[in-house]
Amino acid sequence: MRIGLYPGTFDPLTLGHLDIIARATRLVDRLVIGVAINRDKGPMFSLEERVAMIETEVQANGRWGAADIVVHPFENLLIDCARDVGAGVIIRGLRAVADFEYEFQMVGMNRAMDDTIETVFLMAEARHQAIASKLVKEIARLGGDVGPFVTPPVEAALRVRLGR
Repeated sequence: MRIGLYPGTFDPLTLGHLDIIARATRLVDRLVIGVAINRDKGPMFSLEERVAMIETEVQANGRWGAADIVVHPFENLLIDCARDVGAGVIIRGLRAVADFEYEFQMVGMNRAMDDTIETVFLMAEARHQAIASKLVKEIARLGGDVGPFVTPPVEAALRVRLGR
């Protein structure tokens, strides 16, 4: 069984994330969506809320094909999480050249720790490439329309969180 790990903070889950999830499920038999517990980033949504958002979208969306999808919170090193879930591949989404530089360093470090786990980069569809959770949160905070970047349930969660 080919197991892939798609890690991130998913704060909040965006259409770009869902695009990568949909395409990653064509490459693996099981996709583990690793939800990072990253206190340094000061997430808007709690871990439980982010996990619930992802689980809701995964259940509501029918584009996953035959792949089994599991949502898995983690706080350890990414490479250790990959080992914990039995992943042979880490799936990362790329949006721009700036992403590549950071990801290039991460791949080098991860390979130094475990060279049996590969990293695969997927580019989101062109219409989703500019979407970043950080920007979605900023648009929402300033009262802008985030509908083009997230699903309706995530948009509603942002409105509730921001008291709108």
